[in-house]
Order: sequence, then structure tokens, then C-alpha cells
Amino acid sequence: MPTDAASLLKEPRRRLLLVAAAVAAAATIGGACAADDELSTPRPTVPTATTAPDGTALVERQEQDGQPEDPLLTDGQETDAGTNGGAAATSQETGAGTNDGAAATSQETGAGTNDGAATTAGEPAAEATGTTSGAPEPQDPDPQPVSTRPDGNMFAADVDLVPVLTLDEPIDMAVAPGDDLVWIAERSGRVLRVDMDRGEVVETILDITAETEATGERGLLGIAVTDRWLYANFTDLAGDTRVDAFERDGTGLSGRRRTILFQAQPYRNHNGGDLAIGPDGFLYVGFGDGGSGGDPLDAGQDPNTWLGAILRIEPTPDATEPYAVPADNPFASDQDGTGRPEIFLTGVRNPWRFSFDRATGDLWIADVGQDRYEEVTVLLAANGGGLGANLGWRLREGLHAFAGDEPANHADPVWEYSQDDGCSVTGGYVYRGSAIEDLYGAYVFGDYCTSRLWALQISRGEVEFRELGAEVFGGSLASFGEDGRGELYALSLNGTVTRIVAA
Repeated sequence: MPTDAASLLKEPRRRLLLVAAAVAAAATIGGACAADDELSTPRPTVPTATTAPDGTALVERQEQDGQPEDPLLTDGQETDAGTNGGAAATSQETGAGTNDGAAATSQETGAGTNDGAATTAGEPAAEATGTTSGAPEPQDPDPQPVSTRPDGNMFAADVDLVPVLTLDEPIDMAVAPGDDLVWIAERSGRVLRVDMDRGEVVETILDITAETEATGERGLLGIAVTDRWLYANFTDLAGDTRVDAFERDGTGLSGRRRTILFQAQPYRNHNGGDLAIGPDGFLYVGFGDGGSGGDPLDAGQDPNTWLGAILRIEPTPDATEPYAVPADNPFASDQDGTGRPEIFLTGVRNPWRFSFDRATGDLWIADVGQDRYEEVTVLLAANGGGLGANLGWRLREGLHAFAGDEPANHADPVWEYSQDDGCSVTGGYVYRGSAIEDLYGAYVFGDYCTSRLWALQISRGEVEFRELGAEVFGGSLASFGEDGRGELYALSLNGTVTRIVAA
């Protein structure tokens, strides 16, 4: 499987990295996220690949101190039964996929058995195959470093947050082709059509509140919209994952519906939940490793389960089969049982939020860590966009050994930060709007517990980090949204939807 060009980026210049503010404790559902009293910023660690595709050594990896001596025990008292002994236990899990150590919760219990990694009879047939993908073929694994800004200059942006409206646990946002308004999902199971300029809910598009339970890391978790279909990723009343297609009718829905994917969940946490329409037009679906702590099912490195992977499919709600498999998926033929054909990449723990850069097609993935490190990985479109990539979990947590040997030819993150600086990474978008000139081309993301906003920029092969000088009021930063103009919004489970503007 190809490694990714992002893991070949050079060591960054260490500038604009010091932050003169302590990490503040931010409220989560039912509790507070742990914070360190010391002044601290995410560590500017940018990895380089250690092996080429042929297995030969490239360069030495930059490492950090503080790796767990016994990585399998770093989840506190969390066991296969799903109980926790985390640093800051709360009475309820968060919907944003908080990790098992820094913000452990009492509801992370064993909702299933250890054989739950295998998919059930309710799943669509794995042998369903599709048309040829329009995605690029994997290319040279070592292209020249790229820039996210056309001028190649480092950025110096600061931002403010302007309240737009208050909803009931807003958790995801999507642009619907042909509609000037945005669609926002609430964790309880509603999808709303919202006028962001006026700060008003125009209508309720979908209501599946009777079919899901918004507790812990469950509920309606993600949406994506095409010109014909609304796709919703949610956990049903049994706690299992469903991705359903709802046919559009103008700015609403026709009432026609079909289940596209079903996955039994062995535990209550790490459900993933994100959906995205890729530049190739296919639907990308994020699955966590199935939960508990430390990936007891070893799902992240098992290509024969959807758990711990990001899938890529072509939904076909009108056809006999609910979806087709792109012909260039890494296990599309599955002739020898080496992997599930729907899988696009493996080795993720809980890819709570991922997105595509609308200008370049690069795939940015924010993967929630176990109890030491949070990570951000970029998979370059010029290198196949992550086709067949392995992000390393559970053998790696960020840049560090977790359990077992380092997987060959894996894609390292371009950024990691210690859980001294937060507890659960919330991925965002590369900013391509026009209102904040200095932020153009920077990847905007944050942390669920501290609700601090950060940005990364790749320029001339170097990665620069910047604190954006804003925090979501009340904490619980669950998601970011991008409107049709490329402007960004922050969504908090405390109810606030805020617009990101220049300071």
C-alpha cells in the first residue's frame, strides 16, 4: 500500500509556536475536561517517513519523550468490558468522540461482545461491486513538497467567533447542492435547513429522533448531501451504526429512504460517524475501532472489518444493491479474502472529523487519540489521496509506539499534540473563503475539551502551527462547518453555532 507524501514533509521552522495562555478546562457533557496548569502548546512535531515503499530506510524519525512503557495499560482501568479509569472521568460520554484516558466516561461500557468486529447478516453484501473510480491512481510516493497557500507565505491570522444561532446539540453541517441555505444536524436526530445570514431555522428537513438515542458518543453523528440524496450516519436504538439515504425533493425530502450501510458496534464508543463526498463523487464513511480502550479487537489493523477504517463507496439507492464499490479501492476484488472491498484506508482509532480541501482535493483526517496524543494527517491528492493508506493505529498513537511493531509503509500524522493541551481533536477544513485573507489555505481545527481553535499551514514543505486566539464559549467543540462560499463555522454541543471571522 502506498505511503503518503505528507509523511515526507521536512522538519518545520519553529516559529509562531509559543502561546501565552494556560490551557483552560472546558465543560463537557456532565463534567469537565482535564487541563494542565502549565503553559503548554501542541508540540510542533512533523514526521518524516522511515521507510520507502521498497522497505529501504529514508530518514530518521523525530521522536518525543513520554511514550507509555506499557501501552496496553495506558487506558487506566478500561478493559474489554468498557469501564474507565481515565484522568478526568465524567458522568456521560461526549458525542465528539472523546478519548478514553483524558476524558473517560462512565457510560463507556461493553455493549457487545468481542466477536462484534465481524459484520452481521444485516450488512449489505460485501461482494457488491461498482464502476471504475474517477479518483487518481497512486503516483510517486515522494512528490515535491506542496503549499496550501498560492503565495507560499506563512500566515499570521487571528480570528473571532460571532454567534449565529442556538440549536439543540448541533453536531454537523453540510451544503446541499442547489440550495442557498445550509443543512445542520442535531445529535438528537433532526436535520434543519438554516439561513446563516439571518440566523434562523427555516424548516426541519428530517426527524429521526425516535430511531436514535443521543447519549454518550451515540446519536445522529454526520450528514452529507448530493443533488439527489441526503446521507445520515447515526446509531440506532440498539447502538449499531446505520448510514441511510433519504431522497431529496427540492429543498426538502420526498419520503423515500434506504439503508446503505449497517455495522454492528461491539461497544458504546468510537463509532466514528463522519461522512463526506469526495472530489471523485464517492461517499466516504468514517468508522472508529469499535470502542472500549486500546482496540481490544485489533480492528485498526484488520482489513477484514469496517471498524478502524474509512470506507469509499458509490451509493446506488435506486439499484438492486444499495451501493457499488469503486474498482480501484485497495481490496475491491477481495478474491483472496485480504480485505473488505469497501475499505479506502485503515489504521484509524476514531476519525471523528475528516474533510477534503476544496481547492486541492487533499484529505485531512483528525483522529482522536487514546490517552497521550491527538493527531492530524493529510493525504495528498497528488499521491492518490490516501488510497490504501494505513494510519498506524493500534500499533502507533500519533508518532509513538503503542502496541507492537511499527507497520510498514504507513502514513504518519503531520501534526500531533499532547493531551496536556486538550483531550479530543476536532477536525475542520482548509479555509478557502474570502473574508479572512491571512487564513487562506490554512487547515482550521480545534479541541473538544478546551475548545481552542488552531490552524496548520504547509508552505514550501514546512508545517506551521498557529493558535487562532479564539475559544468556543462553553466548550464542547463538536464540529466545524463550511458553507458554499468557503466560510467556516464552529458547532458546539452546548448549542451555539458561531461564524469564524477576522479579529
